Amino acid sequence: MNTSLTPEPAAVVATPAATPAATPEAAPAAPALTARTLLKQLQQQFPPFRDCLPLSIGIDKQILAQLPGIDKKLMRTALGIHTGSQRYLRVMEKATVRYDLDGTAGAEVTDVHRKHAKEVLKERLKKEADRKKAEREAAAAEEAARVRQDKLAQLTAKFSKKG
Repeated sequence: MNTSLTPEPAAVVATPAATPAATPEAAPAAPALTARTLLKQLQQQFPPFRDCLPLSIGIDKQILAQLPGIDKKLMRTALGIHTGSQRYLRVMEKATVRYDLDGTAGAEVTDVHRKHAKEVLKERLKKEADRKKAEREAAAAEEAARVRQDKLAQLTAKFSKKG
């Protein structure tokens, strides 16, 4: 067997040459910022995030003003996680006022936004109920199939002994 013809040695030879250039980028000093870690940072810094209060429209611009070096896409993902959470939607369902980053009350929450939050929650709960129902039905079908197999095995054993 000739191992020099396998692609592995070529990859090993090519990898060290590429490694020094990639090393500084691949191993940053600080851990990479993710949307969830950014959300935790926002929750620590700003009361409306920590207390899950309805956020004012355009809060992203306020965040960018407070944290200018932040990646916009990452921030919007973090905002989506926060505003899409069940806790936030439950608050929005009954909210009357929105809050700025510093926690001061701002504009009113419109009926359209309250209705949207209620519909999203209703849809999620329905999906969850449907998923659980499907799981129960699948488990019941699996149990019925197992019982059927056991009965067939018992019948086979019973009639094979007489024959």
